[in-house]
Amino acid sequence: MPEEMRAIGYICPECGKAVYGERTIFALSAAAVGLVCECGRSELTAEPCGDRYRVTAPCGVCGGEHRAEAPADRVLRGPGVGLACPKSRQLCCYIGDVYRVQRAMRELEIAVEKQKEQPDAAFTDHTIMYEVLSELRDIAARGGISCTCGAVGCSMEVYGSAVELACPSCGGRLRIPAATDEDLDRLCCQVTLTIRGGR
Repeated sequence: MPEEMRAIGYICPECGKAVYGERTIFALSAAAVGLVCECGRSELTAEPCGDRYRVTAPCGVCGGEHRAEAPADRVLRGPGVGLACPKSRQLCCYIGDVYRVQRAMRELEIAVEKQKEQPDAAFTDHTIMYEVLSELRDIAARGGISCTCGAVGCSMEVYGSAVELACPSCGGRLRIPAATDEDLDRLCCQVTLTIRGGR
């Protein structure tokens, strides 16, 4: 039976690409592990130290490098951990469950790209925005977003404190607030979302 894998991910501050890798729980437990970007100019390291992990992570958000400690049981089991950039308070590195890290990295790529395009348009709350985007993608993946014009699916436009869903057929729009815990709670209660058609 193959050993369970854990995932590691970050955005390279040098080339801007997402860096993703998987390691066995045994490898993570036994010794320090490294994850090098294919450009060769950045590397994340994670080293076990008793009941904690010392992580040194390149930050694609601010361009620097951050050091932090995380509980070993969270690194090796369950959803995992996200490490935040102390300058922006935005999550910049993930270690944990393969599916969750893959999803979190997709959201981080969107956030970093948006920051490059609009450096002054920071999210009101980065963590809430990631959770809202993840929830919206889950709803869309199960066909839960439709429009009153009859179309199913949407495109998403991300703003500082909200996400706008746009119908690709008629152009109708639905604004989803994404700034507070209450905004996230309201969205999590929705099984489906309906855009009001533009015609």
